Amino acid sequence: MAEQVLRIALVAHDAKKEALISWARAWREALSGHHLCGTGTSAGEVMEACPELRVEELLSGPKGGDLQVGARIAARELDALVFFPDPESPHPHEADVQALVRISLLADIPLALNRASADHLAEAMFLVRGQG
Repeated sequence: MAEQVLRIALVAHDAKKEALISWARAWREALSGHHLCGTGTSAGEVMEACPELRVEELLSGPKGGDLQVGARIAARELDALVFFPDPESPHPHEADVQALVRISLLADIPLALNRASADHLAEAMFLVRGQG
């Protein structure tokens, strides 16, 4: 039986980009076999840090990238969301951030909001499949 290709979105606020990159580095072997997308600089910085990963670049969050991710979740075109928000800084597109979390909950897709939950999500997605 062929391995299922998962569709995973990677999103991080500026203050959390390094945390997302660190997580992607730790899981790059397992992530490499899946379709990844990410908002603006999140996608670019993950690809720069992990050249073996291809991450489809969407718009930046404030310019509609969060909405693009949310639309894919609503259309059942994503299987999981790894989103590292910065809880210590206000964001001008906070409504978009809240909508992204809300649609993830409504669509009942796995959602990781920090390194610990992202590691658990990755373990569930990849180790069970023998990819970790």
